Amino acid sequence: MTANDELLIGLVSISDRASSGVYKDEGIPALEEWFARALATPWRTETRLIPDERPAIEATLVELVDRRGCHLVLTTGGTGPAPRDVTPEATLAIADKLMPGFGEQMRRISLEFVPTAILSRQVAVVRKGSLIINLPGQPKSIRETLEGLKSQDGKPVVAGIFAAVPYCIDLIGGPYIETREEVVKAFRPKSAIRPKAS
Repeated sequence: MTANDELLIGLVSISDRASSGVYKDEGIPALEEWFARALATPWRTETRLIPDERPAIEATLVELVDRRGCHLVLTTGGTGPAPRDVTPEATLAIADKLMPGFGEQMRRISLEFVPTAILSRQVAVVRKGSLIINLPGQPKSIRETLEGLKSQDGKPVVAGIFAAVPYCIDLIGGPYIETREEVVKAFRPKSAIRPKAS
């Protein structure tokens, strides 16, 4: 991989009702809008809208990583305790490595807003050269989880999970990702920071 490689992001919205056309999916548009603001490096998406069915979720994640070559896959929906919420089980089933810090931090952020955040079962894993993260389903929660919480003067109060994503992708062999710091500042050890291209 070189610094100029395009970041390929898989976006998977998991919802029985949205996938059957009962209502419009909001997860994928919210993620695409957020990436348009946050990323300073070239990127494109592969999107999927699927029902809460474990075999479909597993097959979709495998396809996006193994066949499409996505460096990052984000899912929305299906992470609660209800019987139909099986996104974490499907994600863990296809994982090579568990990345528990992501789930811990997502719940930490959401607990600033609602006590029911402890019901969320979001996980993150590595499969081959891809990072897969289960995000919340609501656009506001997606943004807060990725960006973190800021004070009125814009200073970070609670770090968002995306601050750690570029370095994680470096470590698993993906492209070098730069962010727009006014949205989210990517954190890397000094030894891992590359000079900006002129």
